[in-house]
Amino acid sequence: MKKVEILNKLEKSGVIAVLRADSKEDALKISHAVVAGGMTGLELTFTVPDADQVIRELKAAYQTRSDVVIGAGTVLDVTTARLAILAGAEYIVSPCFDQDTAELCNLYQIPYLPGCMSITEIKTAMKSGVDIVKLFPGSAFGPSFIGAIKAPLPHANIMPTGGVSIDNMDEWLNAGCVAVGVGGNLLAPAKTGNYGRISELAKEYMDKLAEIRKDA
Repeated sequence: MKKVEILNKLEKSGVIAVLRADSKEDALKISHAVVAGGMTGLELTFTVPDADQVIRELKAAYQTRSDVVIGAGTVLDVTTARLAILAGAEYIVSPCFDQDTAELCNLYQIPYLPGCMSITEIKTAMKSGVDIVKLFPGSAFGPSFIGAIKAPLPHANIMPTGGVSIDNMDEWLNAGCVAVGVGGNLLAPAKTGNYGRISELAKEYMDKLAEIRKDA
């Protein structure tokens, strides 16, 4: 049931913040700013220094928040995946599919979201127990590609990352995506230390999500 509960939390979150930073301290400030804005899906990338420590601290900070779901991103191998899971990551995201990582995540009932770019890659991932496929980079395809995927694979759960903005997230979600991943434009204010603006942008995304779901 653990895996199902996490998948439900991801789908309910709707918008997943892909968190990149140059330091552990900055990553924590960005993460707290995102949650303050109402965004509950966090993907802490392993390009962040001491990423596993950041995950541990975030898990401790939000242990009473059942709606906040914290995962690890840019996981390139099974060793990193295990490190992330031991740190408390509730889901694992990779830029590409890795069989060993898929098997490890299945063993521990942790959702694995690998980046895929073709029907063949998506099919391979799904055969290995993947429940949500990350379409990466989304900017290389566009929302219309979701329909092309769902024609032969109507049961595929897709989450695009890269190229998703507040202006086009309705197109992605209305095309049938289970959630979307956002990063660059959401986190841009961090470069000047304007974490309050990150909270404002997060709120704008969540307000937009509520509007999209209301109209669906």
